[in-house]
Amino acid sequence: MLKIEHLTKKYGDKKAVDDLSLHIQPGEIYGFIGHNGAGKTTTLKASCGILQFDEGEIFVNGLSINQSPLEAKKELAYLPDNPDLYEYMTGIQFLKFVADIYGIGEKERTEKIDKYTKEFGIYNDLAMPISSYSHGMKQKLAISSAWMHDPKLIMMDEPFVGLDPVASHTLKLMMRQVCNLGGAIFFSTHVLDVAEKLCDKIAVIKNGKLIRSGTMDEVTGDSSLENVFLELEENKSSAEGEVR
Repeated sequence: MLKIEHLTKKYGDKKAVDDLSLHIQPGEIYGFIGHNGAGKTTTLKASCGILQFDEGEIFVNGLSINQSPLEAKKELAYLPDNPDLYEYMTGIQFLKFVADIYGIGEKERTEKIDKYTKEFGIYNDLAMPISSYSHGMKQKLAISSAWMHDPKLIMMDEPFVGLDPVASHTLKLMMRQVCNLGGAIFFSTHVLDVAEKLCDKIAVIKNGKLIRSGTMDEVTGDSSLENVFLELEENKSSAEGEVR
């Protein structure tokens, strides 16, 4: 579903992502964890075609994000950590705008708008301008828009930030349903207990390098994800200190 091959992205002399390879298969919820500045957001933006990269290749459902960007982007949805919505629009105008972009018919868009906004509890707020929405409401609207065109691959950057417990539960169910239908989810998070309970596989990145990946059992063994993550961070920092 998503194949990242030897991805390298530089900012000047610094490698934000360094020779990263990951394969996300259909049916998988794949978590991506790391400290701030580790390269998670850069990887996600490169994978959805927002950010150009220096080396490597990325395929979305078999389509090269470089060679076939429009076709590849039709297969995916991307939710940034701070969705930049058109705040002069109302909620319903924004969702209809997204539906227009993807050519979604009137009947289908109405069903989906009703379904997702009612599940997130913002249906009655759709006539209001987005500028009046709270951060959590904007997040719910952005998630609803991401699901509009039934994407095969959904990539999200810290999707649970700003969501209340009920909305978080709703999003988890939606993520699993995408995978049950043959799609895939790739998302970054700092909420390690959520990742541990939700993800089929996990990848840990530090300073642009992949330091561990695999199923939850392969990564954590008899420990918790939090303990493994802290141990990997400590070991990596110690090794770097010795090199210096």
